Amino acid sequence: MSIQIATIVELLNFNRIMTLKTVDEISALPDPQSALAFRPGPGRTTIAWQIMHIAITEELFATDRLRKTDSKLSDLFPLYQKGSTAGDEIPSLEVIKNTLSQSRENILETIQLISEADLDLIPAGLQERGWSNEMALKVICWHETHHQGQAHLTLNSWKAEQ
Repeated sequence: MSIQIATIVELLNFNRIMTLKTVDEISALPDPQSALAFRPGPGRTTIAWQIMHIAITEELFATDRLRKTDSKLSDLFPLYQKGSTAGDEIPSLEVIKNTLSQSRENILETIQLISEADLDLIPAGLQERGWSNEMALKVICWHETHHQGQAHLTLNSWKAEQ
């Protein structure tokens, strides 16, 4: 594995620690489902959607964008992929944790298949965007921090209202 890919994996692992800290913080609340369902304003997404979106985006990259393979999470794609609308059905903490775990396992497996020589290649699933493997790995790494931050801010807003 190249140093660049190893660094991305290291960053993904760190990012996930921070996401799971937020999930653990929610788990310790008296009413975790209330926090997960909180919307900071009309039409805004819930904390649960933000976290599930992290997982489903990773899964889409692992099974559709970086390589083409089946996903056991495809039934969740319409609910949490880019452009979806956060519904009122809120997944449990167990579902959230399991989805994060499964999608992370799949993206790490996919990343292991990318060699340093493949970093400049544009996979079929990203032809429309024109993203190389390298760009996709950078986006995946940034994506979790972006939505974890939104979930964290939304959780702080929920706490302020309690």
